[in-house]
Amino acid sequence: MILSKIPLSFFQTKNVQEIAQNLLGKIIYTNINGQITSAMITETEAYQGPEDRASHAYNNKRTVRTEAMYKLGGCCYIYLCYGIHYLFNIVTNVHNIPHTVLIRSGKIHTGIEHVQERRGIHIQASKLLQGPGNFAKGLGINMNLNGVDVNTNHIWIINNEMQNPTIIKTQRVGIDYAGEDALLPWRYILKD
Repeated sequence: MILSKIPLSFFQTKNVQEIAQNLLGKIIYTNINGQITSAMITETEAYQGPEDRASHAYNNKRTVRTEAMYKLGGCCYIYLCYGIHYLFNIVTNVHNIPHTVLIRSGKIHTGIEHVQERRGIHIQASKLLQGPGNFAKGLGINMNLNGVDVNTNHIWIINNEMQNPTIIKTQRVGIDYAGEDALLPWRYILKD
C-alpha cells in the first residue's frame, strides 16, 4: 500500500482549530541530509492570526520573522524561541490570513537512531519528541525549512486513519501575556 502525501488544500481551509485537531494522528516525515525520520503528531495548538493575542501576527503585525505566516496554507513557519529552540508551525488558510498550527509533540514512527543523535540523548522513545522544541530538534527541523511547503521531499505528512480518536481540548501553554485569549481551549492532545 502506497501512502500519499496530504495535499496542500488540507491546510487551506478557514478553520484553524479544525485543522489542528485533524492533524492529530497524522504521520510527519523529514528527510534531512538523507536521514529519514517520522513521527505521529500527538499534540497541536491553533493560533488564529490577527484576532488572537497569542499569535505572532496579532493585529496583522507583519515582520521579516512572520512573513511565512502570510503565505498560502501548507508551508512551514519556523522561529527560534528564547534563542534556544526552533518551533515548528504549519501555516493554514489562504494568502495573507496568518493562521498557524504549532506542532507540540509526537511519537517516533521511524528513525529513532537519528532522533536520538539529534537530541544528544538516549531516553525512553516516548519522551524524545515531547515538547515543541524537542519535536523540531528530533526531526531535524530548523530555519532551513521556513516557508517550505509540507509536501516536498524534505518534509511531508501522510494520513494515518484512526478510528474514533479521543482528543483532549485545553488551554495553550506559555502564553500568559495573551490575556483572555490565553484561556481559549485551542490546545489539542491525542489521548493514548
